[in-house]
Amino acid sequence: MDVVKVTGSNSKHKVFVYALSTCVWCKMTKQYLKDNNIDYQYVDVDLCTEDDKAKIRQDIQNRGGALSYPTTIIDDNKVVTGFRKDLLKEALEL
Repeated sequence: MDVVKVTGSNSKHKVFVYALSTCVWCKMTKQYLKDNNIDYQYVDVDLCTEDDKAKIRQDIQNRGGALSYPTTIIDDNKVVTGFRKDLLKEALEL
């Protein structure tokens, strides 16, 4: 699984995004994080192997998330499904 790290000046929270390479909402989420200088990591799920896709689906479901992208995991315990600026802003204390 190719995890991409995006460096930002705000590393107060651990942020991980499951995204699709062609998804507009995923791109908007990444851009929102970048615009707010959030340090985060992401993986484009559609570019992963079938084994990795299965592990990712299981990870999202184990965290109580819906199988929809983007899925943003904050501090390993908060799941934000979709591009929800309001929820991201609140969770990241922006």
